[in-house]
Amino acid sequence: MSDITDTRKPGWGRALPFALILLAAVIGAVTLGDYLSFETLRENREALLAYRDNHYVWAAFVFMAIYVVIVAFSLPGALIASLTGGFLFGTVAGSAFNVIAATIGATLIFQAARWGFGERLAAGMDTSQGRIKRLKDGIDENQWSMLFLMRLVPVVPFFVANLLPAFVGVSLSRFVISTFFGIIPGGVVYTSVGAGLGEVFEQGETPNLGIIFEPHILLPILGLCALAALPMLLKALRGGKDL
Repeated sequence: MSDITDTRKPGWGRALPFALILLAAVIGAVTLGDYLSFETLRENREALLAYRDNHYVWAAFVFMAIYVVIVAFSLPGALIASLTGGFLFGTVAGSAFNVIAATIGATLIFQAARWGFGERLAAGMDTSQGRIKRLKDGIDENQWSMLFLMRLVPVVPFFVANLLPAFVGVSLSRFVISTFFGIIPGGVVYTSVGAGLGEVFEQGETPNLGIIFEPHILLPILGLCALAALPMLLKALRGGKDL
């Protein structure tokens, strides 16, 4: 009996961080939606700008720390955080702060999922047979393309793009690199929207959060998606010729 207990403890211990993240995500979705909103930013904009002007370094540090927590625990408000980064720090610095913080937060939840369940799931897929094995082999052969596509395609939820790689055995380095560079296009777009919030506030309007789907923004991103998918297409064509 003692041996059984001992073997179970490490499993529960490894799953605990991911379980806490899921619990925090559920609680946050229920309780924080009204607080991490555009209206909250509008109401507190003067206090935020004053703090930034008096304590720029601390403002940047606190902002990034909050952004990391939002992403790591999948709390509502990631988009508002991106807008806030642009509003407080401008497009250039705000984009850098947003992308770095989002990458750190995504890496934390990726590691929690991988440590808790991902390694065992990936190992199970590697030792499986039939369709599951073929699916895992296809993912392994096209990891870079699939990782970048998940980040570039605007309709893939950020939370999903953080978890799926953990469940199919993606390495930490590949996840971090693809996340950092893959979220730059969308991050710059929303940060630039945030940088123009001063005028939006003055006019009593709301920002155009659907701007990423406008042709002049969406088409270049789709071009990057096509570039990311090109290696998979070339492999498929070569496979077809071999047949």
